[in-house]
Amino acid sequence: MAAVGQHSGQTNQRITAPSAYGNQPRIQQGNLVQPSQLGQVQAPGQPLLPPPQVQGFGAPNQASQPSQPSQSGQSSDQEWKSQLKLPPSDTRFRTEDVTATKGNEFEDYFLKRELLMGIYERGFERPSPIQEESIPIALTGRDILARAKNGTGKTAAFSIPALEKIDPTRNVIQVVILVPTRELALQTSQVCKELAKHMNIQIMATTGGTSLKDDIMRLYQPVHLLVATPGRVLDLANKGVCNLRECNMLCMDEADKLLSPEFQPLVERLIGYLAPTRQILLYSATFPVTVKSFKDRWLNKPYVINLMDELTLKGITQYYAFVEERQKVHCLNTLFSKLQINQSIIFCNSVNRVELLAKKITELGYSCFYIHAKMLQSHRNRVFHDFRNGACRNLVSSDLFTRGIDIQAVNVVINFDFPKTSETYLHRVGRSGRFGHLGLAINLITYNDRFNLYRIEQELGTEIKPIPPQIDRTIYCS
Repeated sequence: MAAVGQHSGQTNQRITAPSAYGNQPRIQQGNLVQPSQLGQVQAPGQPLLPPPQVQGFGAPNQASQPSQPSQSGQSSDQEWKSQLKLPPSDTRFRTEDVTATKGNEFEDYFLKRELLMGIYERGFERPSPIQEESIPIALTGRDILARAKNGTGKTAAFSIPALEKIDPTRNVIQVVILVPTRELALQTSQVCKELAKHMNIQIMATTGGTSLKDDIMRLYQPVHLLVATPGRVLDLANKGVCNLRECNMLCMDEADKLLSPEFQPLVERLIGYLAPTRQILLYSATFPVTVKSFKDRWLNKPYVINLMDELTLKGITQYYAFVEERQKVHCLNTLFSKLQINQSIIFCNSVNRVELLAKKITELGYSCFYIHAKMLQSHRNRVFHDFRNGACRNLVSSDLFTRGIDIQAVNVVINFDFPKTSETYLHRVGRSGRFGHLGLAINLITYNDRFNLYRIEQELGTEIKPIPPQIDRTIYCS
């Protein structure tokens, strides 16, 4: 019997249709499904939708122009824009998390034309609030401590100024972007490559669990921007094959995790390899006490950005359902049959429960992958890639998948096991409602979880309501 989420060499049919769906298609009862089979399971007339590539709002051809441009200058300006390969404009509803801006355009920051081309072709149309606050300050070379909600454009907020400041004629590492997980490293490097595709900037991702020899060989070729997990880049620096002496910018995404006891010693040792005048940018949705001590020691008069008037995303509706432990799978089955799910992520608190639940979901007849930290890295990469590309509707995950992962097709998050901390809860539910879109978070609460539920509500200043008999699809389907 094949393992749930195990990949074969067959090609998956991808998800291609509207952003909301009816009841999920069932498969033959009792059979575990391999990802190679999942793309073939679709309800008649209701195929799935690939993750939208478009982010931002407005239209790039409305970017601000000089007050009195010359005719030749205006013609030249329109000429390069007319040659852009723009994705379709995203007309879905967005919340104030990304629309409450000052009205700036990317061109207002005097970015290189090649970078602007990548920004627009990536689907960004106007800066989100965190991008408006970050980009001009980062371009001045000042350290930044930025706090903003999940899914509001933090990656581009530091990637755009990083790419702008790189000199591609100097074949040295000039920027390091640190992230806590391998999946986030791959995602971030892909975003950077798409933004920089017209710039001749060489970008490399290096993480644990992959071939060290391959990374060493790659570093003998030009690399300008390195996206890495702390342990791997420190290992390469210790071996003398990763020269960071001329690296003058360090970006830390999910900084609260990077400054946890697990990673902080590695990060501080890594800083010792950087240029003495380096610039440090810290971004996260939550900043515990450890961040303050790090800031006081390593950051030089940082510019502080705080866009967290409330902690949870405005577009996410949160419900809880009181259940007994033995009723959880039945409750999940009911949710699958009633919700208009595009893609969903179901979270468990342990690796064993992830695999067990994935098996039960498949036995119920629903397509399902699973992912957790104890899987082989190559397997994790394949599951992440295929789920992101729409090969499967449901993903069962440990907290490995809570950090920064951006899959815009996900509109439902289910906490099969309720998290222990408000920080974990915040990052889990933030996997839906990405970039101002609508999302739904449902929490299965047992008797032992009731105090945790109340505490997390108080700490986050949010309301998690009892689940109603019927959930209006308009609150989580754009």
